[in-house]
Amino acid sequence: MGLLDSDLPARLGWGRVRDAYEITKKPRNLDVHLYGNIPFAAMEAIPQGGQYAPVFTPKPPGELTSGTYFERGDVLVAKITPSFENGKQALVQQLPTPFGYATTEVVPLRAKGPGHDHRFLFFYLLHPDVRHYTAERMEGTTARQRVPDDVFLDLPLPRFNEQEQSAISDACELLHKGLALCDKHESVLGRLKGAAIREIFTRGLRGDSQKETEIGLIPAGWSVVRLGSLGRIGNGSTPKKGVREYWDGGTFPWLTSAKVYDRNIVAADAHVTPIALKECHLPVLKPGAVLVAITGQGKTLGHCAVLRMEATINQHLAYLQPDLGHTNPRYVAGYLETQYENLRQVASGGGSTKGALTCAYLRDLQIPMPPTKDEQDEIAEVIDAIDRKTVAHRRKRVVLEELFTSLLNKLMTGEVRVADLDLSALLSTEEARS
Repeated sequence: MGLLDSDLPARLGWGRVRDAYEITKKPRNLDVHLYGNIPFAAMEAIPQGGQYAPVFTPKPPGELTSGTYFERGDVLVAKITPSFENGKQALVQQLPTPFGYATTEVVPLRAKGPGHDHRFLFFYLLHPDVRHYTAERMEGTTARQRVPDDVFLDLPLPRFNEQEQSAISDACELLHKGLALCDKHESVLGRLKGAAIREIFTRGLRGDSQKETEIGLIPAGWSVVRLGSLGRIGNGSTPKKGVREYWDGGTFPWLTSAKVYDRNIVAADAHVTPIALKECHLPVLKPGAVLVAITGQGKTLGHCAVLRMEATINQHLAYLQPDLGHTNPRYVAGYLETQYENLRQVASGGGSTKGALTCAYLRDLQIPMPPTKDEQDEIAEVIDAIDRKTVAHRRKRVVLEELFTSLLNKLMTGEVRVADLDLSALLSTEEARS
């Protein structure tokens, strides 16, 4: 049963958002020219996923030719697709002026009077059921659908008193504090990894002297080799979806470029048959192959991962099948990660097929190599240690997100009361103080 279909306890019951909130309107007698720079929030400045504060850009009054007026305390909700579905909304808690302006694609909601905690409405609007219910009532063309103002005002809303609203909001804030800490730690680890990798590939693990090469400074005892000299390079294909013999009952893993985000690939989302392997020129890759996404309009192109099982791939992936006796695939993948931006520039420029990397380019790609396999292994272990910490924080974030969604539903329906919870155990002592 969804949230909006729930039978609430007798002490609560359902009301409507319009019972307690209204859309903020600009006062008729307001003269914006009496103020200096006025805070403006464009759509890209509206956060998503539970952060409160938008990023304001100060604008002189003369530049405010259009926009949505709002005041301190307002909840700003994106009303256009896909920003609404993505959870873009803000809670304006601080302003350098009594009011501000935002993109015309948001709706500002404020309480009609005392007795309401704006945070409660903010978190309520993040509930997946509320989002789904609202999105179904969008109007307009497919690409420019919007939520009408009355849909927001007519949303069912549980009738909690202010004390209960604040207690629920405090609990939600605590969970989002944990999510923010996970994001912060992952960001720090990302910067740490980037700095560590740059240092390793220019100085090694032992602070070696350096030499200048065609790819820049590297440790003096290292060499520069072609990626193609480390093993076989190629790409895959996609068997025709209409040929059932290629897919029905398939058991051999077939990978798409989306799998590069796994870093170490141990499972597949699709499988093909032995007939497909034979007739569609699909490479049979062994564990230890390094996979590189060679096409993609988003962030996928240029990412890489290491295969930890037998599998085959589609045409959007290239592979390096190295000699594991001489090459550590995690070392190779670690270096390729430092080349992410360069690979994307090559794919978008004249150095390769427009919008894609080619196997020919990858074969000639220059890569620094330590003199021994043991040193590759040591470097790979440093990179893996940072990756393991990053994965741990990502897993914690997934758990917190699931807990937030589950707990939000139970709190909003009155099934669980905040007084019965001890959420402090979710955060370490250090995190709880930060």
